[in-house]
Parts: sequence; C-alpha cells; structure tokens
Amino acid sequence: MDISRFRGCGTALITPFRNGEVDYDAFAALVDRQVAGGIDFLVPLGTTGETPCLTDEEKIKILHLTNEHAAGLPIIAGVGTNSLDHTIANIKLLEPHGVDAFLVVVPYYNKPPQEGMYQYYKAVAECTEKPIILYNVPGRTGANMTAETTLRLAQIDNIIAIKEASSNRGQILQIINERPEGFLVLSGNDDETFPLMKEGADGIISVASNIAPKPCVKLAHAMLEGKVEKAAMYHEKLSPLFRNCFVESNPIPAKAALAAMGLIANECRLPLVPCQRKTYDLMVETIKDLGLL
Repeated sequence: MDISRFRGCGTALITPFRNGEVDYDAFAALVDRQVAGGIDFLVPLGTTGETPCLTDEEKIKILHLTNEHAAGLPIIAGVGTNSLDHTIANIKLLEPHGVDAFLVVVPYYNKPPQEGMYQYYKAVAECTEKPIILYNVPGRTGANMTAETTLRLAQIDNIIAIKEASSNRGQILQIINERPEGFLVLSGNDDETFPLMKEGADGIISVASNIAPKPCVKLAHAMLEGKVEKAAMYHEKLSPLFRNCFVESNPIPAKAALAAMGLIANECRLPLVPCQRKTYDLMVETIKDLGLL
C-alpha cells in the first residue's frame, strides 16, 4: 500500500444544501475546485460534511460524485459512529462505491475507556481490507484516545494513520516519535499544521482548504519539501482563516465563506443553523484579505 498518497493536504469536504436538499451540482463544482487547487486527497462524509444528518442514499450519491470529479485523487470516506454495528454498516454501504480508505472517529457520547477504543477499532479493521485512518477529536466526542492506545492500534496492518485533533501537543509528539514505520500522523486542526509538520507530521485534513485550497496545499507541500520559511509565510497569511473557521461550530463559518463567494447557499441541516451576522461579516472580511472575494 502506497501510504504516501495520504500525505500533504486533504480537504474535509462540506456538504452543500439548498432548500433542505443536498445541492449535488454545487458539491460537484466544489470538488472540481479542489482538484484545480492541487489538493492531495479528498475526505467526503466527515464531520465537516454534516454526515450524521445525511441519508444512506445521499451518502452514496455524494461518494459517486466525488469519484466522478476527483480526477483520480485518493478518497477517504468518513464512516465513524458511536455504534460498532452502525460503523461496520457504513463501511459495507460505501465500500462498493469507490473508496481508498475510511476515516473512523473515536466513538462519541459513549465515552469509552481506552480498552474499549482499542477493541472497537480492532473490530472495525477486521471487517474490511481497506485502510483505516483513526480520528481523535475529543472536543467533539467527549473522549480522548491516548498516545499509548494509538500506538497499540498502529500495529494493526490496515490501520495506517491518525487524524489528531486533540491539540495535546505532548500526546501528538509521542505518536510522531514512537509510531511504527508506515504509520502517518495528520493534523486535524488547520492552525496546528505548521507546528506539527515541523515535528514530523505528514499533513493535514483541512477545513480551511474548502475555502482556500491553493494556499493550504502550498503550506503543506512547503513543509514536506523542507521549505520551512516559505511554509511559515503561508501559515501567517492563513492564520486568520484558520482561526475564524471555528468561531462557531464547524462547518458553519466555512459555509458562510463559501456562500459569500457565491459557491453554495448558506444553509445547514438542523441541529446546525446558518451563522450569526457578525460571523458572516467576519468571514467576508477574512476572504477579502486573502483575495478570494
């Protein structure tokens, strides 16, 4: 397996809605824009895609469109839930429809202990031959997966990476420093891409690249090429975007920016709602400063 395909910058794709329905035309255009922006891989059906609010039919159609417009880029589909049976059902649902790997979040709400996390991921990995990417985001799930558990899971053949969004620097550095050969560490927070890649992380699964794919790619590629000063310049330039994408729950601010750019309707599915006016104005100012509006 060529895990280098999952290095660099991948986009956690938003799901556009219009009048309550998935806007498939807008989604296809967003994928085209990502490809044109030089993105390394695509991540549909994750948290940023409001996937818990999608039907199975919508998930399959979104995946088909991603494949049709991805121009051969790797596709990592989000499948994680807080139920093992449901997660496996998602894998079986999507596996026939063109997936290169699966992104599986730490089970949310249940607050499993570390042994529960290990056994859960082991069972998930055993149900498919596809690569599995772990996703640790305790701010969303209510439970943190420790470095020790991650490193234990990294010994399983088809568990190939972790998207780490804990912001626990010591924990992430332990994973980077002690991981086995062939196990990738991807930042799950845009603002941590630069510092974590300086320490040896392999890239980012990005929210901000929905809005600004080209500079986000340039930041990650500069780090992969050892061009730290160039990467620092992009990090500084993009820092307001990185910060402002999370002034409300993701993907609310990102959708506001894309709507201001005329790419989607500013619409979410309940329980998410469109942003406050001050957030919309902030995102407009942010993308103007980046020359995107």
